[in-house]
Amino acid sequence: MNTPSKFAYFGTPTVASETLATLIEHGFTPAVVVTSPDAPRGRGLVLTPSPVKTLALTHGLAVLTPEKLDEEALAAVRAHDCDYALVVAYGKIFPAELINAFPKGVINVHYSLLPKYRGATPLETALLMGEAETGVTIQKMAREMDAGDIIAQEATPIAPTETARELRPRLITMGARLLVASLPGYLAGDIAPVPQDASLATRARKLKKEDGLLDLSAPARENWNKYRAYADSIGTFFFENGKRMKLTSAEFAAGVFRVLSVIPEGKKEVEYSASAGK
Repeated sequence: MNTPSKFAYFGTPTVASETLATLIEHGFTPAVVVTSPDAPRGRGLVLTPSPVKTLALTHGLAVLTPEKLDEEALAAVRAHDCDYALVVAYGKIFPAELINAFPKGVINVHYSLLPKYRGATPLETALLMGEAETGVTIQKMAREMDAGDIIAQEATPIAPTETARELRPRLITMGARLLVASLPGYLAGDIAPVPQDASLATRARKLKKEDGLLDLSAPARENWNKYRAYADSIGTFFFENGKRMKLTSAEFAAGVFRVLSVIPEGKKEVEYSASAGK
């Protein structure tokens, strides 16, 4: 399968590199890849390329790493004469000039059933709210965050025991497949994007480390949903005898939230026998 026009790909973390790999596998090869600059990582703070840059270079693709999406970056992107752009977790807000630079628009993969959970943390927010269903949306980017017209959507149930560790890779795979499936129809004019109902919009705000604090006297399901939501990102923790205890595993059974193992502050992982929040 070959796209009938050139496109730019914007993305930075693993979710974006996995989606790019799926696109390339199905014949959608970008004319240029735009990603975040190399960043210091690890104890040695070694400058390290983003997962998207690493993958792009292995395929011999042109790569841009602008610090800002300013006039210089815009000119560099325009030089590749792309008809449209695909965006997956790029990490920067697109200025109107960049959105308007692509005749066929900018297409974004969002990991919720828009207009529900617009914003930075749709997956985490769905779990935090105890949703039984979520999904992925392919949308045409607009100036307002995640408010663009919908090209395609696919829903999936959330298992009661599922945490972000299991749900995230599933949604990444779904999003990549839906993007590949819907692109030909959109580019051919056979799919007419549908406007979102803004009156139904809800928000998914950025996370702070302190959001992971648990109150073990809080309702059990509340703590369970927080553990599920933050399992692969900021994590959850509580304080015991003035020491910070980071959860590494937990369960919810018979209405009880049980912490199974923790990493006490300054120590290694240990089993934890207490239960709370009946």
